[in-house]
Amino acid sequence: MSIRHALLALLAEGSKYGLQLRQEFEARTGEVWPLNVGQVYTTLQRLEREGHVESDETERDGAQRRFRITAGGERELDRWLRTPPGATPPPRDELVIKVQVAMRLPGVDVREILQLHRRRLVEEMQRYTHLKAETSPDDVALGLVVDAELFRLEAVVRWLDAADARLRRLPAAPGVAAGTAPSGPARPADRNPVESTPAHEEARR
Repeated sequence: MSIRHALLALLAEGSKYGLQLRQEFEARTGEVWPLNVGQVYTTLQRLEREGHVESDETERDGAQRRFRITAGGERELDRWLRTPPGATPPPRDELVIKVQVAMRLPGVDVREILQLHRRRLVEEMQRYTHLKAETSPDDVALGLVVDAELFRLEAVVRWLDAADARLRRLPAAPGVAAGTAPSGPARPADRNPVESTPAHEEARR
């Protein structure tokens, strides 16, 4: 995500101190994306060099510097909001790479690896479902963050189920990729993630 543009958005509401920016950023995102003070000030310094923000020139009695957005910063924020994400190659997803590696290692049950990660993701979905239940309907910003994370996790679980289904269709014969488990009946954890957890239904409400 773009921290610099998130800070510009917060400054568009009015001038703020660096620590205040960090606190408001974490509060509005439900602390899903922690932000340390050093990262905030490093980003603000870069934005100031670019002419997108400006700050108090002097610090009196050790007071913190107050930052405010410039006209150039407002234009940059508007440009970013209106620009669709560029078409880039798929990111190097760590989980996809792990599965690819596991398929080539002798003696590794790839389906067991899949189910291990699936269980952890479902637990994470349940955590966000509980957070959503505790979130006030008026807190739209946090609700959007929770929904986005639930749908992202659901997509990963669906991919794990699709990968497991592909492996189950492989014949248990010589020539099968090393480390893949023999085909067999689906285990209880192989059910569709939408049906097996309350998270998806809760997220759609």
